[in-house]
Amino acid sequence: MVRAPITAVGADELKDELNHLKQVVRPRIVADIATAREHGDLKENAEYHAAREEQGFNEGRIQELEGMLSTAQVIDVLSLGTNNEGRVVFGATVELENIETEETVTYQIVGDIEADIKKNRIAVTSPIARALIGKEEGEIAVVKAPSGMVEYEIVEARYV
Repeated sequence: MVRAPITAVGADELKDELNHLKQVVRPRIVADIATAREHGDLKENAEYHAAREEQGFNEGRIQELEGMLSTAQVIDVLSLGTNNEGRVVFGATVELENIETEETVTYQIVGDIEADIKKNRIAVTSPIARALIGKEEGEIAVVKAPSGMVEYEIVEARYV
């Protein structure tokens, strides 16, 4: 079985979501179903059917999170950083400068489970991350993008 890597912060976020779904959302849905049952005929009760559908989605997400957490390999980013200072490895927060446009971007390299471009977290399996892994500050990484080859200079690699 392949164990998907995840940062300790990412694992904590998934545990928090799981706890919220079990402790807050699940009891609310059960109460909604009970209230809807009191309205009578279940065949034509839209509130009941909506609550049951929400219950199905919630239970599915709970199972998904439990599965992810049970097979994930939690990696302590800070300990990786002390051994790889200035070098890009899993968990690094990397500041990059586009050589052509001089624009800077910052990404954290994380596992597929916790990748979220809105939070500037990219998957270790993404083309950008694959181009960066193993390189050091000051080096140039060439990324194959749909628009062609893009060159980035690694300005900084830090571990937080």
